[in-house]
This record gives sequence, C-alpha cells and structure tokens, in this order.
Amino acid sequence: QVQLVESGGGLVQAGDSLRLSCETSGLSFSQYALAWFRQAPGKEREFLAGVKWSGSATYYADSVKGRFTISRDTAKKTVFLQINSLKPEDTAVYYCAAEHRINFPRDYNPNSEYSYWGQGTQVTVSS
Repeated sequence: QVQLVESGGGLVQAGDSLRLSCETSGLSFSQYALAWFRQAPGKEREFLAGVKWSGSATYYADSVKGRFTISRDTAKKTVFLQINSLKPEDTAVYYCAAEHRINFPRDYNPNSEYSYWGQGTQVTVSS
C-alpha cells in the first residue's frame, strides 16, 4: 500500500535551516503529484508547496515563496522541503501528501485534495 514517511523535523532556532524528507513507497513515483502542508496548533492545515508528477513544475504558497524549496529524488522516491530562515511562526507539524495524476484531469492543481498522507514531523522554532 502507499506509505509516506516524513523525517527531518526537530527543535531549531530562528534563522536556522531545515530539510524535511518524505520517503514514499507503494506508488509509481512518476505518476504522483507530491506536496507539503503544515498545521500549527489551533490553525487549519496550510498548503506550502507542490511538485507535479513529471517534476517539471513546482508551486508555492505566497507566504513561503523565497524561503521554502520543494524538490524530489526519483531514484530514492523521496520528496524534500528545504526551509531557510526559520521563524517561530513556522512552528507546526509538517505533512507530505500524494495524489495520482489521474485525479487531475486537466493539469496539476496543487490546492486539490490528496488521497495519501504521512504521519507528520514536528518542527519547533525557538526565538
């Protein structure tokens, strides 16, 4: 079955950088759009970044453009989220998600629903 396992979170200081990883299994990597979300306590889940199944296009929420970078390693079936200049307001549980390309009949819409989710990795940024 499809599994997504995030790692790389932790307690860091403001200004630090982190690279989160999401290792996938049970899916044809080149057929899935992959995305990162986060959810802070008391807040709704927030889309951060997405990458199309072909790897040819990436998308970012306006709030994170310039600080967050999504990338993927097809050989390792892993998607990454590089976060620079961390701020206390970045404190949240970070999740990766996957959705098959067949559910995007026209083109990738990163704000669509995703069928598969990881368990999340906690990022805590101290000031």
